[in-house]
Amino acid sequence: MNAPSQTLAGSLNLPQPYLLFLGDVAEPSFAKTAFGLAHWASDRCVGELAIGGSALSVGLTPMTPAEAVAAGGKALVIGVANSGGVIPESWQATLVEALDAGLDIVSGLHVRLGAIPAIAEAAKRNGRRLIDVRTPPAGIPVGTGRKRSGKRLLAVGTDCAVGKKYTALAIHRAMAERGIDADFRATGQTGIMIAGGGIPMDAVISDFEAGAAEVLSPDAPAGHWDVIEGQGSLFNPSFAAVTLGLLHGSQPDVFVVCHDPARKAMLGIDGFGLPPVEEVIDMTVRLGKLTNPDIRCGGISFNTGSYSAEEADRLIARESDRLGIPVADPVRGGRAFDALVDHCLA
Repeated sequence: MNAPSQTLAGSLNLPQPYLLFLGDVAEPSFAKTAFGLAHWASDRCVGELAIGGSALSVGLTPMTPAEAVAAGGKALVIGVANSGGVIPESWQATLVEALDAGLDIVSGLHVRLGAIPAIAEAAKRNGRRLIDVRTPPAGIPVGTGRKRSGKRLLAVGTDCAVGKKYTALAIHRAMAERGIDADFRATGQTGIMIAGGGIPMDAVISDFEAGAAEVLSPDAPAGHWDVIEGQGSLFNPSFAAVTLGLLHGSQPDVFVVCHDPARKAMLGIDGFGLPPVEEVIDMTVRLGKLTNPDIRCGGISFNTGSYSAEEADRLIARESDRLGIPVADPVRGGRAFDALVDHCLA
């Protein structure tokens, strides 16, 4: 399941392997960082750590910080992306314990690790590193809209947390398996931890969003593909600004719409339903034409994790026939996903 590695903008030297910290959360969607790392970078993880009686698991061996160090672990990764990106007081004793045991700490939260006095003091006392992944590189320019060489594919979504990262990683892997020159370009904290570099788009000042996407996906040879992890949704009232800046700056030749067919409402936002995928296609084309007049939809990526295999197959076939373009679940793979990749490359 591991993603091929490559050199990315804003490359990081992250201490590995990881102990994945699940905190005391019970809702799996809040632990998407841990699930993403366990799925795509399992060879770089030694175990998992939950506290407060949480039964949440990503399928790795439960370990204390000391046990992780004994198993060769180098860093505790905060695998939770909670609302507001904060470090609650209930976590702090465990994070200090990890530093005392000899682990560095890697975080993708908005709050800086060094802003927590107990954590900062423990890191200093033990000579350990505090690594905040959600830190944009310095010197990001404003976007220019200049057409760049090479080819680009962007994952877009009907909402947050519908599979944009998984889709981009799966398409990148499929391209690599076909011998196509391609890079995965990470735009969120989990993707950056998997790839070893990228730009956290939701931490970039809005005037520089498009410029950051241009830096992330620079000029490339004509046959090269950058497969870009999407963020948010054009239809999400909280995060559409990040999505639009990424769309304009990445100027994709092809986009794939990511959707959870079992979800009816925006995640965590009352009163907003999910848009139909047709509406997302239309809006993405109309807005994307500003920087790439030839933008097109390569297909639809469904997150069918809540469906049985038979239900997922029927749904995918029905929606593909209805929409007239490939529909697939990149995690399930198979012929439907092969057809999606074929259409993206056509």
